[in-house]
Amino acid sequence: MRWTIKPKPEQPQIDALATSLKVDELVAQLLLQRGITNYEDAKRFFRPQLSHLHDPFLMKDMDKAVERIEKAITQEENILVFGDYDVDGTTAVALVSSYLESSYPNVATYIPDRYNEGYGVSYQGIDFAEDNGFSLIIALDCGVKAIDKVAYAKEKGIDFIICDHHRPGKTLPDAVAVLDPKRADCSYPYDELCGCGVGFKLIQALGSKKGETTEDLIPYLDLVATAIGADIVPITGENRVMAYWGLQVINQEPRVGFKAIINQIKKQVLTITDVVFIIAPRINAAGRMEHGQHAVNLLKETDLERAEFFAAEIEKYNTDRRNLDQEIAKEALLQIQENKEEKGFTSVVYKETWHKGVIGIVASRLIETYYRPTLVFTKSGNKLAASARSIKGFDVYEALEGCSNTIEQFGGHMYAAGLTLLEENYEAFKAKFEEVVSSTMDPTLLSPEIMVDAIISLDQITPKLMRIIKQFAPFGPGNLTPVFMAENLKDTGYAKVVGQEGKHLKCKLFDKNSGSKRAAIDAIGFNLGQNLPTITNASVSAVFSLDENEWQGNISLQMKLRDLKEQVGYQY
Repeated sequence: MRWTIKPKPEQPQIDALATSLKVDELVAQLLLQRGITNYEDAKRFFRPQLSHLHDPFLMKDMDKAVERIEKAITQEENILVFGDYDVDGTTAVALVSSYLESSYPNVATYIPDRYNEGYGVSYQGIDFAEDNGFSLIIALDCGVKAIDKVAYAKEKGIDFIICDHHRPGKTLPDAVAVLDPKRADCSYPYDELCGCGVGFKLIQALGSKKGETTEDLIPYLDLVATAIGADIVPITGENRVMAYWGLQVINQEPRVGFKAIINQIKKQVLTITDVVFIIAPRINAAGRMEHGQHAVNLLKETDLERAEFFAAEIEKYNTDRRNLDQEIAKEALLQIQENKEEKGFTSVVYKETWHKGVIGIVASRLIETYYRPTLVFTKSGNKLAASARSIKGFDVYEALEGCSNTIEQFGGHMYAAGLTLLEENYEAFKAKFEEVVSSTMDPTLLSPEIMVDAIISLDQITPKLMRIIKQFAPFGPGNLTPVFMAENLKDTGYAKVVGQEGKHLKCKLFDKNSGSKRAAIDAIGFNLGQNLPTITNASVSAVFSLDENEWQGNISLQMKLRDLKEQVGYQY
């Protein structure tokens, strides 16, 4: 791994902020590195307020969207709330449909089938709307590129309102309203919302017309926080505010569907990390293994007994998903090794029987072993479908644009995308993708990078520092957990490997410069078991974050190791 130490802010800046906030220099440094330069910035950071959210009518077409929905309600039209089958889509559908249903009955939901319809707005969904008398479709987390499908709906007398956050193409669909902060002609102050976040701005706008305040909409923020975490959007600006308040809802007054999941996992306080790794995979599992509508049903359920039944169903889907993705990942790794493709800039694998619902997870697993942009293909109808995942600093969406002459359809983000192509184009695509990536990527990106906020000594690690760092949460892109580096460390002599197959490293480190083992701090290094000989025989430098370890009711500070290097001759 490459260790990159962030530039330290100028000392006068550190001193001024430390004095203003009455904090020590290290905390001031961490805040400055996050763009927080004064007392007001710090206040907004540590105490996110709903008043910090922007006026939803600053978003292009918001007035048109609200006007069309109000007209639909006045004329008693049937409204279909349509969304993608992943966490962002299903939470957005649950949010907008439940909000509308709270005052208007003629609302239904539609999640496309991942296998029969694929991603986004579908012709089948539009036909369903026509057959069942829906004259307005609100599309969430999809639709900004659905030009032909929106035109098809218009021919049938069905209007569209699109709430999306993906990058638009050169032409927008002919919808009544296209709400997307990434539109080139949209001057909305924050363009990193997820799909559910755009849905929240829509209900915020609708609510303001009825005299509701943002405080009235707090119960919906648990859905937004879940989507923010799952969709890996930056936890800055509005996303930070909504994630902060949404986590409070999840922990204090969770909706019945979340309560049913939390009852299963028996965890008292959930962080955004728990939402990403515990709640989100379960919601996602419905669309991956069965149908995304199951997730919407759970998220909208108000009866706990029924919710627990739905949650048990989804738990089974999640177990099946986990077993399946582990099995496919082994096959995919073997394919890379057999084809001797470890040396390239990309990993592209294909087997027609692989389950379409888990190929995105498999792509992420492959990156853990072969750190490079990765695509996993499977057969989908008469075409091949793939999930793409990228590595830090490389835009896989842009790379796919460079291969567009071999692709039927694609969409997504910098770090995650999906595509379809004809089977006869697979080898041509594979060669072109390798060519595009190898010619545009800086080779240093192929080594995972750890960004280090500050070099510290172990005596700076105190319960007070931990209390302050916990207030930096929620963590995520744009506000990552502070990472530190300490040098000249030695194990007290009890280092060992723990966990399945000895994958993890457990040790207790002290600073050799101080010479006192009494000041040693417990450390855990997940997937660092191979470092046992190094830490046993040599002084090391370590990169780590701070964590709290709870054992038999006692809470103690520990270092969560990210990487270790032998002290002599290392480079970072």
